[in-house]
Amino acid sequence: MTTTFLKRQKEMKRVEKSKMKEQQRAQRKLDKAAKKDSGQSGPEIDMNPPELDIFNEVPDFNPPSR
Repeated sequence: MTTTFLKRQKEMKRVEKSKMKEQQRAQRKLDKAAKKDSGQSGPEIDMNPPELDIFNEVPDFNPPSR
């Protein structure tokens, strides 16, 4: 195989990879726009977390005696 052929093959692979990345970027952009249109901007967050009773719990603390 000649060097020219290998260079051409390498260039074709580079162009193909570039096109594939461009398609992926376009798809992500479309997905992001669709998600924004549907009202979701990220993962769902539960706005009503379970009640925590951390302020009413007092641990038993006995200081060491001397």
